[in-house]
Amino acid sequence: MNRRFTFGMLAIVVAAVYLILFGMKEENGSTVNIGKSEITIEDGVLTPEVLWAMGRIGGVAVSPDGSMIVYQVSYYSVEENASHTVLYVMTDKGEDVRMLTGNHWSEHSPAWLDNERIAFLSNESGSQQIWVTDTKGKRRSKLSDTDRDVEGFLFSPDLSKVLMVMSVPNPSVKEVQYADLPSATGRIADDLMFRHWDSWVTQLPHPYVADFDGTGISPEVRDIIEGEPYESPLRPFGGVEQFAWSPDSRSVAYTCRKKQGLEYAKSTDSDIYLFDVEKGTTLNLCKIEGEKDRNMGYDINPQFSPDGNYMAWLSMERDGYESDRNRLYVMDMETKRKWSVSENFDSNVDAFIWESDGSCFYFIGSWNGRMALFTVDLEGNIVPMSDDTADFNSLALARNNRIILTRQSIQNATEIYSFDLRRGLAEKISHENDHIFSQLDNIRVEERHITTSDGKDMLTWVVYPPNFDPSKRYPALLFCGGGPQSMVSQFWSYRWNFRIMAAQGYIVVAPNRRGLPGFGQEWNEQISGDYGGQCMKDLLSAIDEVSKEPYVDSERLGCVGASFGGYSVYWLAGHHEGRFKAFIAHDGIFNLEQQYVETEEMWFPQWDMGGPYWEKENAIAQQTYASSPHLFVDKWDTPILCIHGEKDYRIIYSQTLSAFQAARLHGVPAQLLLFPDENHWVLKPQNGILWQRTFFGWLEKWLK
Repeated sequence: MNRRFTFGMLAIVVAAVYLILFGMKEENGSTVNIGKSEITIEDGVLTPEVLWAMGRIGGVAVSPDGSMIVYQVSYYSVEENASHTVLYVMTDKGEDVRMLTGNHWSEHSPAWLDNERIAFLSNESGSQQIWVTDTKGKRRSKLSDTDRDVEGFLFSPDLSKVLMVMSVPNPSVKEVQYADLPSATGRIADDLMFRHWDSWVTQLPHPYVADFDGTGISPEVRDIIEGEPYESPLRPFGGVEQFAWSPDSRSVAYTCRKKQGLEYAKSTDSDIYLFDVEKGTTLNLCKIEGEKDRNMGYDINPQFSPDGNYMAWLSMERDGYESDRNRLYVMDMETKRKWSVSENFDSNVDAFIWESDGSCFYFIGSWNGRMALFTVDLEGNIVPMSDDTADFNSLALARNNRIILTRQSIQNATEIYSFDLRRGLAEKISHENDHIFSQLDNIRVEERHITTSDGKDMLTWVVYPPNFDPSKRYPALLFCGGGPQSMVSQFWSYRWNFRIMAAQGYIVVAPNRRGLPGFGQEWNEQISGDYGGQCMKDLLSAIDEVSKEPYVDSERLGCVGASFGGYSVYWLAGHHEGRFKAFIAHDGIFNLEQQYVETEEMWFPQWDMGGPYWEKENAIAQQTYASSPHLFVDKWDTPILCIHGEKDYRIIYSQTLSAFQAARLHGVPAQLLLFPDENHWVLKPQNGILWQRTFFGWLEKWLK
């Protein structure tokens, strides 16, 4: 039967948001209307439509005095096939929640100017500009008026200046322009990288500095890397976290990889630069003259200590290795001495903040299948702060020895939490989706340790369906993680969602196979040059062990994955020896030789595959290419669903077309789902639901 919502005050706020955004929001039994789309939670089952009805918490910022929090939430209309982002404010205890913005324009990226004013980005004026409002959302005005969209911003501590990110033309990629060819659409590229992630690189983001008088930003802006054909922040995912103002507001630290063309495509060597706003001079902090450079890989996300005496940033040692260990580096700004404070942490530092007195850091690190909270002092003494089975993100200091962060898990979507540093406890202070989760049947997530074929211990998450009955027999899904070096953690996804898989009656087996961070550097690095080796054995060890349970129907096993997980599916399709009855591969690599010359970031195949396939004397490369899935299609015998986005330039959609056609030519039942307007992910609401329906429809056809 349908279950009835029980709404509190927060649900009333949510209702108002939907009403403003999409013109309609009503409570009627267990039905929530978004625009003209009707979402029904029936019998406590999580469905794709319910997933897309959830509000998605984004950026979080804490006021300078630590008493208030501003955060953004994105809502999706399936009918409109669009999203809308609004801002909320609340106290640091999660009280007095109120909507700050609620008009027709998406408004995001909030930042506090002081304890009373909040700046944010809005496209209200036709282009994306910086706006400001008070904490009541009453006094609202536009601060910037540039001739281009402002993509990000960062105000100086004394509020006299602002850094703004705006794009400039890329001189390396040219639009064809001939007077007699007005309809020509071609682009000319003279070198790599001419496209990246999901777009042609016709524009480069640059950091600009302008004066701010408290009420408006000067139209006179200064490009601090003017004339340089580089990007800052780094594309495709870099933002204002890659910049930092010095506490005295005289200097800006910025992240940049000052390389072009083939050199850029093959290198991960970005650096931290210090720009003196008054003198106009620039210093590379990662490559000090006369010093041995240990910062040859990614160096990103600088942060000054509160007193300005030190600079910290995230650093990788080796050039060309995008999955190298992310260390937390510190520099003495006077002596220029640098050192890593996270050497005793054998995994990645993913995010960090300084303590207010500059004595230590709090950081989030990948460890044991979790994104956990730690503290480390300047001498490198590390102390775990949490043992929660969850992923933490978005650190910010608050009052009374507390940190504001976000938390998600396999069980629950992202919410805002207050972490008490004295007690080591996290308390939920936002309740964006409580009115939905309270109506869903609970699932059970088990942390299981499985012995691999070479005698190692492997953490595997096993997710059980709601109302699990061990006397019954269930179909099971092996989840093949992507990355390839991305930990299978307590993540919450709106597509690869373990809870919705379990809700459809499947046991989900999600192993942290070889080649993932969080289990030591040796475990993480084993995969490079060994794609078809131990990592594949690990995946099979996991499903074989769980399949021994009496409640698992070993005759109804499926195997699913995306990106490297898609490669894993294609590889296992030729090596599974009858284990699986259905495969699903999303954006997977089918032909490794093809991938080497198709992908845009060349450092990835250069390092992970060992080099180009034409180097016949290169033993590592030849071992890699010998494990290409397309070489084993003759052994394919199991139905397979192949999915891809045509705007994916990381793994080109021709990989999936080739896999699908190979399957059909070989007589294997197969289905193709192709999205002309999606990249490596599926981001549009209607496409997302189509993806889920196709995914579960395929599994139901072959496993139920």
